[in-house]
Amino acid sequence: MTATTQSGGEPRPTGAAEAGSLRLDARVIGPVGGAHFLSHYLIYLLPPILPLLKADFGVGYAALGLIMTVFNLASGLTHVPMGFLVDKFGARRLLLYGVTVSTLAYVGMGAFPGYTTMLVLAAFAGVANSVYHPADYALLSASISPRRMGRAFSLHTFAGFAGGAMAPLVMAYTSIKWGWQTGLMLTGFFGLAVWLPLLINRRHLSDNAPAPRDEASPTVESEVSEPSRKVEKSGIALLLSTPILMCFLFFVMLSMSQGGLSTFAVAAFVAIQEISLQQSQMALTTFLVGSAIGVLLGGFIADRTRHHEWVAVAGFMTTAVVVFLVGNIMLSAGWIIAAMALAGLNFGVIMPSRDMLVRAVTPDGSMGKVFGFVSTGLNLGGAITPVFFGWLMDQGEPRLLFWFAPVFMVLATLTVLAARFSQPKAAPELKV
Repeated sequence: MTATTQSGGEPRPTGAAEAGSLRLDARVIGPVGGAHFLSHYLIYLLPPILPLLKADFGVGYAALGLIMTVFNLASGLTHVPMGFLVDKFGARRLLLYGVTVSTLAYVGMGAFPGYTTMLVLAAFAGVANSVYHPADYALLSASISPRRMGRAFSLHTFAGFAGGAMAPLVMAYTSIKWGWQTGLMLTGFFGLAVWLPLLINRRHLSDNAPAPRDEASPTVESEVSEPSRKVEKSGIALLLSTPILMCFLFFVMLSMSQGGLSTFAVAAFVAIQEISLQQSQMALTTFLVGSAIGVLLGGFIADRTRHHEWVAVAGFMTTAVVVFLVGNIMLSAGWIIAAMALAGLNFGVIMPSRDMLVRAVTPDGSMGKVFGFVSTGLNLGGAITPVFFGWLMDQGEPRLLFWFAPVFMVLATLTVLAARFSQPKAAPELKV
C-alpha cells in the first residue's frame, strides 16, 4: 500500500477510505468519537456541582451562571474563526490542541479552586470547545468511506450523548467520595484516554479534501452534493450563501425545539398533567434515551437513502405532532412516558441526516468553516431558549411550551427543504 502526504507532513495510506475498509474506518470513528464524548462530558461537569460551588465560593447562582455564560460566549464567538483555522492548518493538529487545552482547563479548576480562577479557565475551555465540531466533521468527512458516512456521523453524535450522560454520574459519585475538586481533576485521565488514540491513529485521520465518491454508494453525495461541491464561493461568501444560511437556521430551530423540552418539560408536565415529579422526570429521561437510540438508527437510514431532507422532515413532523398532543391532551403517566420515548426516537433519527445535509451543500476543503458556522446556531438557540421558555413558564403558561416547540420543529423542516432545493443545479455535460 502506497502512502500520500497530508497537510502537516504525516503519511496517510492511500486507498483506505476508497477501499471501504471497516478496520480503517473504525480507527477514525473511534478516536474522533472519543473527542466528541470528551467535549460533551466537559460541558456537563459543572451543572451538577453548582450547589457545592455556591457553598464553597460564597456566591449566588447568578454569579455561578456567569461561569456558564462565559464558556458559551467564548465557544460561540470562536466557532467560525476556528473553522477557518481547521481548513487552513488541518483538523487533526487543532483537535489535539483542543483536547489538551480543554482538559487542562478543567484540571486547573479542580487543582486551583476559586471563583475568579474558574471564570478565567471557563473562557479558555470555551475557546478549546470550539475546536471539536469543525475538526471532528472535517476529519470524518475526509477519512470515512462514503458508504459508512451516515453511521459515522450517528456514532459521533451518540458519543456526545454518552459523554453528557456520564458527567453527572461521575461528578455525583466523586463529589460524595472525594470532593468536587477531585472530580474535576479526574478530567485529566479522560483527556489522556482521548488524546493518546488521536495521536496513535493520526496517520489515519485525513484532513485533506475527501476522496472521490464511490459511485455505487446510494448516498446523497452521488447525485446531489457533487454539483454543490463545484461552487466557486469560499470564505465569508460561502457562509452567507443560501444553502449554508438555511443550515445555520436549521441548527438554531433544532436547538430551540430540543432545548425547550429538555429544560422545562418536567416542570410543565407537573403543572398541566396529573402526574408526579418522578413520573415527569421519567418522561424526560425516556425522551433523551429515545433520542440516543434514534441517533444510532438514523445512521443506518442515512446510509441507505439519497433523500436526507425527507428523513429530517418526517422525523420533525412526527415529533412535532407527538409533542403537541402530549402537552394538550390529558393522559396517564404511562402514555406520556411512551409518547415522549416515541418523540425522542424520531428526534434522534434526524441527527445523522442533519449532518449529511450540511456535508452535501459544503464544497471540498470548507468542511471546518461550514460546520463551525452552522454549529454556532446551536449556541444561539441555546442562548435564546432558556429566556424565552422560562418567560412562558413565569407567565403561568406551561402549555405553550408544547405549542412553540412544535412550531420551531415545523420551521426547521422549512429550512431543511430550503437548504436542499437551493443547491446549484449540475451543469449538463457536453458530449463530444
